[in-house]
Amino acid sequence: MYRTYTCGELRIQNAGQSVTLAGWVQKVRNLGAMTFIDIRDRYGITQLVVAEGAGGAIRETAARLGREFVIQATGKVIERASKNPRMETGDIEVELTELRVLNQSATPPFTIEDNSDGGDEIRMKYRYLDLRRNPLKTALMLRHRMAIEIRNFLSEKGFLEIETPYLIRSTPEGARDFVVPSRMNPGQFYALPQSPQTFKQLLMVAGYDRYFQIVRCFRDEDLRADRQPEFTQIDCEMAFVEQDDVLATFEELARKMFDSVLGVKFEGAFPRMPYAEAMEKYGSDKPDIRFGMTFNDLTRQAQGHNFVVFDSAEYVGAIVAPGCAGYTRKQLDELTEFVKRPQIGAKGLVYVRCEEGGGFKSSVDKFYSQDDLSSWAEACGARAGDLILILAGDKRRTLTALGELRLEMGSRLGLRDPQQFAPLWVVDFPLLEWDEESQRFFAMHHPFTSPKPEDIPLMDSDPGKVRANAYDFVVNGVEVGGGSIRIHDSELQQKMFRTLGFTPEQAEAQFGFLMNAFRFGAPPHGGIAFGFDRWCALFGGADSIRDYIAFPKNNSGRDVMIDAPAPIDPAQLEELSIALREAPAEKK
Repeated sequence: MYRTYTCGELRIQNAGQSVTLAGWVQKVRNLGAMTFIDIRDRYGITQLVVAEGAGGAIRETAARLGREFVIQATGKVIERASKNPRMETGDIEVELTELRVLNQSATPPFTIEDNSDGGDEIRMKYRYLDLRRNPLKTALMLRHRMAIEIRNFLSEKGFLEIETPYLIRSTPEGARDFVVPSRMNPGQFYALPQSPQTFKQLLMVAGYDRYFQIVRCFRDEDLRADRQPEFTQIDCEMAFVEQDDVLATFEELARKMFDSVLGVKFEGAFPRMPYAEAMEKYGSDKPDIRFGMTFNDLTRQAQGHNFVVFDSAEYVGAIVAPGCAGYTRKQLDELTEFVKRPQIGAKGLVYVRCEEGGGFKSSVDKFYSQDDLSSWAEACGARAGDLILILAGDKRRTLTALGELRLEMGSRLGLRDPQQFAPLWVVDFPLLEWDEESQRFFAMHHPFTSPKPEDIPLMDSDPGKVRANAYDFVVNGVEVGGGSIRIHDSELQQKMFRTLGFTPEQAEAQFGFLMNAFRFGAPPHGGIAFGFDRWCALFGGADSIRDYIAFPKNNSGRDVMIDAPAPIDPAQLEELSIALREAPAEKK
């Protein structure tokens, strides 16, 4: 055997034993008479010592060791004279009787330590080295533990894990598909699944009433911290259920995960918040409810005073930053520049200082009296020492911008503690959203989401007011999962397709296989999909999902380690009956 123990296993009770370890050299300290070597594997680090009386062969081998050499070390476990309480093996060391180099290593491009000196790109290029560091090891171990807990819970609840295909057909709704050419069917393409949506519905038709899958999904979309082109979902579906049944089952899963993985327990049911309330109070369909600072509508009170910014606005909204009346001009200018960023889109920021003496100081003093500002403060619940921050404009955009400002202030004031968790369900989403450019409705969730039964008559008279039988699971402002009750009635599904602008021929071409299946007794069904990578990052206290994926892509969708995507051999293109044309200059 290459080893009898791992590098994180030995303790003081092993003293006197002869052991063999194998791993990588973390550090070598040559003190002349004695040499100390830290050997590392994924279980931990053990200190080896080349004692003063060690043989020449051991000393010679130790002298040529470098960082990340792979070694095998045999020796006797002894109690350390100078213990290291920061190491789990810090009470002991191994006095070497044999030392063997299994493989040498080139000098690594960055230090393999918790706080590495390598930047993101270099660590992505040498990801296999980055994965040796403790932060990534801890992240992947957390991911593994969560996957085991999820599988055990769902299996105990009667769910079957069933795999669905990776090579499917492209669908017109949602994000862009990754496509795969078919050699055996020239000119035709598979698509990689954005989710197993239609297949899990077919499994319900097939009678497998509780299905789940921890499954890879693919979306060709612009990337950010919580997005990757390939990601993992916990995909679940249930038959003969209504919304409350689904929420009860997966709220129990969430409680189980928080308790077993983090030791966090919750009292009472998770709150449920309608989509309309989330937008009106937080400017987001995934509100962070760890702190207050909810919105106040000042439109009626602020208009009619000849301040054109407010008078011409559809909506004037405010938040109260507690204890921030002392903000300097520089701090207020920073906030103004923050809301004017293109991704936020506000034109400016109005503030009101609620001064300790009882008066008010505002950037719009010219237009509003002290009584006016006092009425604003009263409406907002602001107290002396608080700062009122106000945005105005188109209502939808202003709500969104105010939501970003609220999160920024929450971060500045230390109100977004990653160790505090505030879960909730957001429900009653709109079924449809109108697109001005194409002058048609799109499904806000997907075309198979069921409308609220009481809203079905509005499908013909006022589709924009129809609410979906849909729900999202949100924690700390992160959408961890989402799902819906599905349409199982063929007639209602056809009505949905018509509302979305599909002709009968288009609906048949895209989804005929599903509609045909529904003819053979589709049960009422619904489900949910959790973003597994996001859930792992949330539990790990991280903003980015990248470190919870073994081999992620960078922000340009590239794997810089294997240099993919890459050109393909012309012979392969010819075999696939594909001809390339030069990309437009703006895409190069």
